[in-house]
Amino acid sequence: MSFLGNLLSLCLITVYGCKCQQNAEQHHTIFLAGPMTNEQVKGLNGKPSEGALLDTFDCSHPIPPSSRQYFEHLQSRGVTHFKVPLSWAHLLPTGLPSQPQQTVVSCFQTLLKQLVDVGLQPLVVLHGSTVPDVFRSIYGGWESQELIAAFQEYSEFVFREFGEVGDSWVTLSCLEELKDAELQHTLVAHTSVYRRYHQLFPRRDGGGVSIGLKISKVSIIRDTQLLKYLDFLSVKIQYDCTTGGNLAEELQSVMQKCEDKPILFYEMNIKDCSPYEFLSDTKILNALSNDDVLGFDMVDLLGAADNIPKSDATYNGNNIQTSSCSIPYCKTWTNFATMTSSERDAFLNESFPVDFQWATSSESFKVEGGWSEGGKGETIWDRFGHENKVFDNQTADLACDSYHKVDYDVYLLRGLHVNTYQFSISWARIFPSGHRVRHTTCCHSSLCPNGHHSSLNQKGVDYYNRLIDGLVAYNITPMVTLYHWDLPEALQNLGGWENVDMIGTFNDFCDFCFATFGNRVKFWMTFNQPHTIAWSGYGLGQIPPNVKKPGITPYKVAHNLIKAHAKVYHTYDDKYRKSQGGLVSIALNADWIEPKDVNVPREVVAADRALQFKLGWFAHPIFKNGDYPDAMKWQVGNKSELQGFSESRLPSFTEEEKNYIRGTADMFCVNHYTTKIARHVTARLTPQSYEYDRDLSETEEGDSPTTAISKQRAVAGLRRLLNWVKEEYGNPEIYITENGVATNTEITVDDTDRIFYFKTYIDEALKAHNLDGVKVRGYIATSLMDSFEWLNGYKVGFGLYHVDFTDPNRPRTPKRSAHYYYQVMKDNGFPLPDDEKTLYGQFPTGFNWSTASASYQIEGSWRAHGKGLSIWDKFAHTPLRVDNSDNGDIACDSYNKIDEDVKVLKKLKVTHYRFSISWPRVLPDGTNSHINEVGLNYYHRLLDALLAASIQPQVTLYHWDLPVALQKVGGWENETIVQRFRDYADVLFSRFGSRVKFWITLNEPYIVANLGYGYGTFAPGIIGKQYIAAHNLIKAHAEAWHLYNDNYRATQGGLISITINSDWVEPQNPYKQEDVDAAERYLQFFIGWFAHPIFNGDYPDLMKTIIRERSLAAGLPESRLPEFTPEEIKRIKGTHDYFGFNHYTSVLAFPVDLGNQQDYEGDRGTGTSRDRTWIESGSFWLKITPFGFRKILKFIKDEYGNPPVYVTENGISERGAVDLNDIHRTHYYENYINQALKALVLDGVDLRGYTAWSLMDNFEWAAGYTERFGLFYVNRSNPTLPRIPKNSASRYASIITCNGFPDPALGPHECLKPEPEATSTPTMTTEVNSAGTTVPILPLNMVDFLGLELSPHDAEMALYIIFVFLLVSVLGIIFVVYRLLKAKQKLKRPAVASVKMERM
Repeated sequence: MSFLGNLLSLCLITVYGCKCQQNAEQHHTIFLAGPMTNEQVKGLNGKPSEGALLDTFDCSHPIPPSSRQYFEHLQSRGVTHFKVPLSWAHLLPTGLPSQPQQTVVSCFQTLLKQLVDVGLQPLVVLHGSTVPDVFRSIYGGWESQELIAAFQEYSEFVFREFGEVGDSWVTLSCLEELKDAELQHTLVAHTSVYRRYHQLFPRRDGGGVSIGLKISKVSIIRDTQLLKYLDFLSVKIQYDCTTGGNLAEELQSVMQKCEDKPILFYEMNIKDCSPYEFLSDTKILNALSNDDVLGFDMVDLLGAADNIPKSDATYNGNNIQTSSCSIPYCKTWTNFATMTSSERDAFLNESFPVDFQWATSSESFKVEGGWSEGGKGETIWDRFGHENKVFDNQTADLACDSYHKVDYDVYLLRGLHVNTYQFSISWARIFPSGHRVRHTTCCHSSLCPNGHHSSLNQKGVDYYNRLIDGLVAYNITPMVTLYHWDLPEALQNLGGWENVDMIGTFNDFCDFCFATFGNRVKFWMTFNQPHTIAWSGYGLGQIPPNVKKPGITPYKVAHNLIKAHAKVYHTYDDKYRKSQGGLVSIALNADWIEPKDVNVPREVVAADRALQFKLGWFAHPIFKNGDYPDAMKWQVGNKSELQGFSESRLPSFTEEEKNYIRGTADMFCVNHYTTKIARHVTARLTPQSYEYDRDLSETEEGDSPTTAISKQRAVAGLRRLLNWVKEEYGNPEIYITENGVATNTEITVDDTDRIFYFKTYIDEALKAHNLDGVKVRGYIATSLMDSFEWLNGYKVGFGLYHVDFTDPNRPRTPKRSAHYYYQVMKDNGFPLPDDEKTLYGQFPTGFNWSTASASYQIEGSWRAHGKGLSIWDKFAHTPLRVDNSDNGDIACDSYNKIDEDVKVLKKLKVTHYRFSISWPRVLPDGTNSHINEVGLNYYHRLLDALLAASIQPQVTLYHWDLPVALQKVGGWENETIVQRFRDYADVLFSRFGSRVKFWITLNEPYIVANLGYGYGTFAPGIIGKQYIAAHNLIKAHAEAWHLYNDNYRATQGGLISITINSDWVEPQNPYKQEDVDAAERYLQFFIGWFAHPIFNGDYPDLMKTIIRERSLAAGLPESRLPEFTPEEIKRIKGTHDYFGFNHYTSVLAFPVDLGNQQDYEGDRGTGTSRDRTWIESGSFWLKITPFGFRKILKFIKDEYGNPPVYVTENGISERGAVDLNDIHRTHYYENYINQALKALVLDGVDLRGYTAWSLMDNFEWAAGYTERFGLFYVNRSNPTLPRIPKNSASRYASIITCNGFPDPALGPHECLKPEPEATSTPTMTTEVNSAGTTVPILPLNMVDFLGLELSPHDAEMALYIIFVFLLVSVLGIIFVVYRLLKAKQKLKRPAVASVKMERM
């Protein structure tokens, strides 16, 4: 802190010194700082700027790891308290205390604990004044009394979670922004919270509850008698040079008005003046020295010197940095921390720049073979393999035999169409003993002793010349790695990389390569993964040269590697760059590291430290400052001292060496495969080890797919790593020099997992480039072909080409991933396919726009008014059947909320509403022997309300809630149910048919049969009877259709059909016939199972054949699939007026053989998977795949004669914390509906209507309430179950209003203009009285109140408000008169005294 800053703070504290002593028994003076702002969180510097409260840190980002350091800094400057404004909206995103955002709760708990730990008391602010959006949509603003109760619930939640930590509280900090009814209600809310606090914490000393407002508005508190509900008053003041005197007067006035109430100057903004001028104003100081002043805001007095300390500002005596999170890591993490999973996983359909370099790679030892041919020397890996230290005693003696297959390999590269090929040169193949000998006499270094004279191996040079010439001839750019781990054994015998003389020897080798190949090679890398060389080779001893010295040697080796790299770079720079024009770099390896808990600062620091110890170990000296990362120097230095070393085990660079090393790379080359999770640990001091020096542990990211390499999961952290490199190293040009995934040898050419990997990782690189501004210049897919994979030998493969290692000729076969990578390179990324681009246009006039629900999912009232039990009533009341033990007893209470449901339907602008009728509500025992008229009346009222709102009903007869009475006699297994269903349908047609013109007999019979009677996961929980249940479902549908057709169609004129559901399916490998066949089986066993009999006359032939053959093969006398008689086929075929269709997602199919398993899964013989890049939802089975919607609609057209299609369900779920800004659902509807438009316009599908599932969040069957599909959120913690619109509801309504997608190129469309907001003035009609005068007629239920037309409720509220104001006014007049009398008495006393003095 500057001298002036110290002086100013000292002056102010001195002013208070005596006062603090005088008032020690009353209260402790508060020196207040804060709040923390998002600007500070992002930049880790600066004090809150003007208006900082608008940018207050709200725990939507992680706490910056340097925050504790900042708090300690403030505490050392005399600060006693720190403002912590909580975020109502973030803590309770749904408004419900039962559904908090736990990460935000934990964040604030951590923040408050940090403050207390460093000696700062938190001043906790519950809220400002702005109403959170979740309540604004329900109640409006503070003018609503209901908001008082909501604030009370929120405050109760806050006291429960944080009450033990904080003693000082501000309920509402921006009271001056409110007026009239809003103000009255906030004061009532504050009062109730004040009382509750003192009930919960009755014996607390100090602190208390306050309210915040500007000094000019203090009269509000006095006039409303709120003072007695304040422990202290929080006042905001502003000072500038011109109005200082006025402020002093205001301060004196406020103190008089507030009598003895302590005053905290909560905000003190000093404008256009220095803090010195403020403290020089004696009037201000006199005012502030009043005994009633509790404390004041110090922010503007602390000044710029109190910025959060820079990360490079604190060193110990040895100039080693203290451990803290680097700014680049914190910035990178913060940028991604607030992303939703949808935003994170959304696939980017764009392209790379035209000059982007696409490559694949190989490494000399892994592919060449010819280990002792043509004069090649032995390498440390040759020796390692021959000592049987590799998996299954395998060696690379032959490997892929690339030494003899140059033309073959170049041919493969030509076919792949890469523009770059990265390979390494075998040092021992050029110089068998490792050294380049220019003269006959031996060099004088320790690496060239007697007996180790060596000369150039020309055959090795010729091999690389042939390879390079072959590449250049076909315009493939060679990218050459000079050292990829295969050190000549002769050099290892002399100490290898532990020997400092290796620096010169390596430079000689590289110098030769530059001179020999540099006219054609323009990309050089000195080392590949020096971290692996130093740690795995010389620390762990896992790979050659098997040195196990983990405490010192890895650091020594790394030191030599870095200096060797720098020397080689300077050799190229000095001797070859001008003539050859190439680039030189080093390939560093890095996992992305994420913290175990983002809300724990030391875990974030640990994640950053993991990166610094791995990537930073080599990148910092080369790309940043010529030296090791500060975090690394700090850790190793301290550990070394604790272990008794006189100096750090980490070597030091001289200043000359730092200058020599810094900047020795022309591009940043990084190898990346996976992501790890880091957490802080206090590691062992013995034995000394690089591993323990880090003080952290690393684990796998457990939710991601495993690969054939242990601890190398396919986790998409590449984008974050690239962003970190950008921030840490000044946005260099980056080449991804290794990236790929291993598969087991059982997988030959059908490597679907590798395709998913490449698709995910390359798109992450694309996002980094196009969205984040990272300079990604090239991508290398690892690797060209399967090869010798180091310790794993040949048991895993990374190749785009499969190599048959059982064949001595080593034939190469392109894998499916090779075809995929070729296509990516051809497209230069992932440009949006034409069939996924938005089609602008409209649906036909009269298109049906609908949303949907189902009786059991929304109605509730499960035992009300004579309703019978359904199978779902019983299933949900059976333990372990439904998630969270949820049930539909109340559900959304739609049985009692017809008006509310119709109201939200009107908001959606739908033309239709699809709902189902509860069979047991109408026929309690399932038969028409007793009709429940009360139950029927509910649906009568619902239909009347819909029609009154011009919304047409679409009625489903059966949506899974079968009466228990019928299930007792077998349910859908018993053929008598066909007649029962016909009788039930007859009742509904006769009672409702005059108003219902769109009937659905059964909803998703596939789910009823397969999940209810096959897997047993849905009611009624029967297993293995799906084929019988399906048979009866189909016949029941046909009978209901014929009943309507024969008896009601002529008079009622409606439509009737069935709703069938199906996913779209594609072969996992479209080039593999087995997968194509599996996809066909999947469709026929899904959609065809029910659609074929109704639209074509019988079950699909494929289904009949498979089940019959498998049944007979198992020794059964007949097929397990029932057969329709010829008469039944005739009666069932054609029982449709349209094709009702539910669709949600798509899958990928592949064959599975379940042996003699006699069930649906065994018959279908199809497994499914999903593309990992498909965006997830709240349901494990549902991924966002809009392309499949169009395809399956086209399939229905082609397969079933282009029937009229009504989409009767389509939607997406979420789970977890509620977010009304449901971006993923908006994205889903926009894209799926647009695909439906394409099916109609481009494919000729006769699409007549679309239904969004669902109207509101409801009971989602076995998932209970954990999965939410609704356009409206239902607040289940509120007994009234309000329906709250999500953002997707607005978007769906706009699509309906526009009847499609207007072309933005034609300008703003009328349908997109927002409707004018409704006013509070009701519409009035007029009539002419007998005198011929026009007079206004109030709408129904309106009253005249003082000349205003109000509803009875509003008039009543107005009356109360007028009464309150009248009462306040009377009390105010009484108070003013009383104060005048008191003032008169005070003036009279001095006058009397004066007269007495004169007389004396």
